[in-house]
Formats: sequence, C-alpha cells, structure tokens
Amino acid sequence: MPPRGHFSTLRTPITDPQLLILSLEQLGLTVEREGDVRGLGQTVKADVVAVLKGDYDIGWSRNADGGFDMIADLWGLSKFQNHEELIKSIYSQYKQNASLI
Repeated sequence: MPPRGHFSTLRTPITDPQLLILSLEQLGLTVEREGDVRGLGQTVKADVVAVLKGDYDIGWSRNADGGFDMIADLWGLSKFQNHEELIKSIYSQYKQNASLI
C-alpha cells in the first residue's frame, strides 16, 4: 500500500535489506522486519522499520526496481529529532558497510 496522509516516500540508494538492518543496529536503533511505520495517528507497512523514540519511525519498502524507498512522516519526526542528521547517519553507515563487502 502506498503511503498516505502525512507520510513521505523518498527514493534511496539502499539495495540490500540485511546491510540496512546491520547499519541501523550499529547506530543503536531498534529494528523491525515487516513492521509498521508510525506517523501522525497512522501507520504504514514497511519491509524494514527503524523504531524511534516518540511516535514516529522511519521505514524502507522494496520498490519495483529492487531498491528501497524510505517512508516517514518527516514533519512529525522533526518534532523529536533532527531527521536530516539521522538520515545522513544511516546512509553513511550503510555506505561504509557496503564498501567492506
């Protein structure tokens, strides 16, 4: 199901869900597989979910070309943390891990 309401969907460089999970865990985040991304009074299913403090999460869902799209209520997420820095940290850790393979 495509995101709705306050959720945004953004194309990402993520292609390996296991590497994404490893990267999230290395950053100290709680990870759910096939979980719900929480937003403003709504949830959306995703393949990988970083469960965050507060009532807002970040999720990734596989798209038609095999990559992953990020799903989040960015406005709500920004009430609890600097979402730009968090996302940069996640992708930086993912890129670093990918370079080791």
